[in-house]
Amino acid sequence: MRTVAIFNQAGGTGKTTLTMNLGYHFARRGFKVLLVDMDPQATLTNFMGLDPEELKATIYESLTSRKPLPIRKNIHGMDLVPANILLAGAEQELIASLNREARLRRALDEVRAAYDLALIDAPPSLGMLSILSLAASDGVVVPVQTHFKAYLGTDQLLRTVRGIQEEVNPDLRILGFVPMQFARRSTHDRDVLEALQEQLEKVAPVLPPIPMATAFKKASVEFKPLAAYDPRHHAVAVLEQITDALLEALGGGEDEV
Repeated sequence: MRTVAIFNQAGGTGKTTLTMNLGYHFARRGFKVLLVDMDPQATLTNFMGLDPEELKATIYESLTSRKPLPIRKNIHGMDLVPANILLAGAEQELIASLNREARLRRALDEVRAAYDLALIDAPPSLGMLSILSLAASDGVVVPVQTHFKAYLGTDQLLRTVRGIQEEVNPDLRILGFVPMQFARRSTHDRDVLEALQEQLEKVAPVLPPIPMATAFKKASVEFKPLAAYDPRHHAVAVLEQITDALLEALGGGEDEV
């Protein structure tokens, strides 16, 4: 099993939307996919059709009490480790724990043989939960809005990833940056995309931009990935291109990740 964190310390980047949709595209190709919600806001859990407040077991118990991962099976062909607001307390509870950075990795090790790919929806912060997510991962995919403020925030993000590589997980690689909510007709968006490409291509590929589309919001209301909600939408082809690029970055083909 290869593990990939979808991470940006800024909120509102479309991180959860990207996690769910990429997972679905990998699953459609026959890969066994596990989604892991590491965000106390539990948006991924909601998007997958579960009510976080009704859950009796979440990733929280696995991190704090080392209980087995509570996996929900076969939601749109993917499995899910859900979260709820209790996860917010895990950061404080883990402060005094020995080798706390390894808690998520060890939990995933127990199910590694059952999956080809785990996608972690990391929280929009630089706290312990993000550190656990990056420490457990082989690679990180960074969604970046094509807005000037998001462009300015990429330096801090890169410093964070370098710190994890130096102190916790030397094998962590940035697999790519995904421009999000891209308005092709906007001069501002095109200028920011060009700036992102110039700044970031030296670090990792800047993948095809995902267009701004209300269909993503409509799909989430229906608890569906875009390709299940509207298979002919033009953004589906973009997600396929990104899936191809990540397969290549992970060193796998259609038969293996």
